[in-house]
Amino acid sequence: MFQDWRRDRLTKRVKPGDGRPLKRFRWWQLLSRGLMHLRAPGENGRPMDYAVSVGYLGDAKTGEVMARLYLDGRLHAEAKTPAVFPVPGGVIEVATSAFGLKRCHYVTEEGARQLVPDSRSAEGRRARFDRSHPVWSRWIGVISLILIGIGVVLVLLELAEQLTAIPPVAESIGAFVSPVHLPLWLTIALGAGAVAGSTERALRLRYRWYLDGAAG
Repeated sequence: MFQDWRRDRLTKRVKPGDGRPLKRFRWWQLLSRGLMHLRAPGENGRPMDYAVSVGYLGDAKTGEVMARLYLDGRLHAEAKTPAVFPVPGGVIEVATSAFGLKRCHYVTEEGARQLVPDSRSAEGRRARFDRSHPVWSRWIGVISLILIGIGVVLVLLELAEQLTAIPPVAESIGAFVSPVHLPLWLTIALGAGAVAGSTERALRLRYRWYLDGAAG
């Protein structure tokens, strides 16, 4: 019930597009734009080509991260993320995190499937690397998890130390002293590693709030 209420609320935020053409993905947009594609049957059975373009840096005027839905190469609708676009047969759900896309799926009564990333985008290049080098791809995924895990543990230790330093808390349960005290350069390096790990996972649209959310 909550999922249906949330989906209805997000659907009401969708604004109609002005028909402007979809811009070609450029190499300098690798870290600032996501572009996903979907070919789905329309109401009359004719295949319809959808594209979802997301600017990760936010709209130039409002600063909000916008998702724009294109139909047959023309702007059909737009909404700030998270967004839900009604389309024949279901909806297209789009959500972002601090690192990029965390969801871009076509959802029907039969289930959900992820849209296909544009071959020129960072997500498309990562998908192509996964297909051509599956073993290396899995190892990169494992390394990303390790980097994020280390970052999350350090954050939790620091948070516990700061919380128990509050006098009422310290008097109640005692003060916690983190067993890990790293030099500043290593702390910065591990933090950058956690960000890199979450960015890599975002390229594969892998998101878990307890990992990538904490890293963010």
